[in-house]
Amino acid sequence: MSLLKNVGTIGGLTAVSRVFGFVRDILVARVLGATPMGDAWQLAFMLPNIFRRLFAEGAFASAFVPLFNRRMVEGRSEAQRFAESVLSILLPILIVFGAIAMMVMPWVVAYFAPEGLERDPEALPIAVMMAQITFPYLLFMSLATLVAAVLNSLSRFAAAAAAPILLNLCLIAALLYGASLGEGVMARRETAFWQSVALSASGLLQLVWLSFWMHRAGFRIRMVLPRVSPGVKELGILIVPAVFGAGIYQISRFVDLFFLSTLQVGSYTYLAMADRWNQLPLGIIGIALGTAILPALSRYLARSEDAEAQRLQSNAIELAMLLTVPAAVALFVAGSAFTRVFFAGGAFSVEDAMITGTVVSALVIGLPAYVLVKVLTPNFFARKDTRTPVFTAAVSLVITVGLNILLVPRLGVLALAIAGSIGAWCNVALLYAILARRGYFRLPTRIAGRIVRIAIAALAMGAALWLLMDPLDPWFDGTVLERTGGIAAVTLTGSAVYGIAAFLLGVLDRDTIARLLRRQT
Repeated sequence: MSLLKNVGTIGGLTAVSRVFGFVRDILVARVLGATPMGDAWQLAFMLPNIFRRLFAEGAFASAFVPLFNRRMVEGRSEAQRFAESVLSILLPILIVFGAIAMMVMPWVVAYFAPEGLERDPEALPIAVMMAQITFPYLLFMSLATLVAAVLNSLSRFAAAAAAPILLNLCLIAALLYGASLGEGVMARRETAFWQSVALSASGLLQLVWLSFWMHRAGFRIRMVLPRVSPGVKELGILIVPAVFGAGIYQISRFVDLFFLSTLQVGSYTYLAMADRWNQLPLGIIGIALGTAILPALSRYLARSEDAEAQRLQSNAIELAMLLTVPAAVALFVAGSAFTRVFFAGGAFSVEDAMITGTVVSALVIGLPAYVLVKVLTPNFFARKDTRTPVFTAAVSLVITVGLNILLVPRLGVLALAIAGSIGAWCNVALLYAILARRGYFRLPTRIAGRIVRIAIAALAMGAALWLLMDPLDPWFDGTVLERTGGIAAVTLTGSAVYGIAAFLLGVLDRDTIARLLRRQT
């Protein structure tokens, strides 16, 4: 399949999930708001997700996919035995880790709890219980990641990309129930409790969903007795540095939690809500591209087809910038407009929405960098090099933490977004420099020139949106019809100006589309 079609499949279904995610976030803002219980829910949601990204999505998938693809070349039965031996070791580790985590959760939550929650003797135990209820989500989603990795290796991307929709549907159902309870502290507490139950339930549903489609693809993984096979040893050798690499990024998330716990009530919610806008293009474009190119890069490099690997990497970077740069510019200029239109109301005030919008603008400075990291790291993983991204991530972490220490006392939650963006760009610079130095990849001059033109087109769009902000400002806080009109004007103007500028500058033409649609051999 072509790169564009694979990314379209993954990104399109991810976009559907993100739409449901926005509905969920609107309900979270309106029902829980930037309150102590809203922050407690964000903390309970973050904890298992940090470990999920540490063990499952990042380290495990990056190490498992190349090894699984190599065994698929040898035969499906060999690949099945490898997957079964991995499952036999993975499941006991997850059970033991989950049990320990749930036992120490009272101390973990007390350490990271925001000040407003710590001072409430009734709310803190509820927050601990919520975190314990959500933690089984880690077990279910780690197993689901194994199944999704198998499906992606078989080029069955749709099922895994659609799975997060189940998460959002479960959380929306819990929030709608909470909205029916009315307003007040007790209603918010019950809503947050059912949100926690829905999170773990969604993990189980996603595991069942992915297992069904794996069986439909003719691949089955049976439970076998734990056995450290040579394949498991090889996976362990690759996954340990990858865990440290992912761990460095997740350590930065824990650093964020530490700084958030020192800030005003609502800071958890401001950062979490702002990150949703950052994650929309990151998930649709960055994660989709990284997921799509890793199996193909692994196959090209296994067959010593270096020219095809270079072509695929170049196309991925061009497509990433074509879609990401305008998204970043639009959100930088109009971030507060989007947060006011979608989030303001109920327990979430206009002032809360304005603060969130400012954080959005700071986060999206690093959006192209976050996407490029997702696009560049598969080049290392496909070569079974999981150590180099550890080094670059470590440098990025040191820079980010240093900036946090300097800026958080002055800028508050905004500093966390700025520091993260700068750290992401440093990570990209190091990754590309190492790829170029080793001769793995150099960006063709033709692609670099196109990226410059993409940036010019995006800046033209940004200027047009900036001119619109003042005239449309009253609409963003008006009636439903006025809000809809205001955001439609922003979206249509931005799309039209960027499209026209891209066409005039030669960014979008038939040759580009044909090249991106070219099928992978």
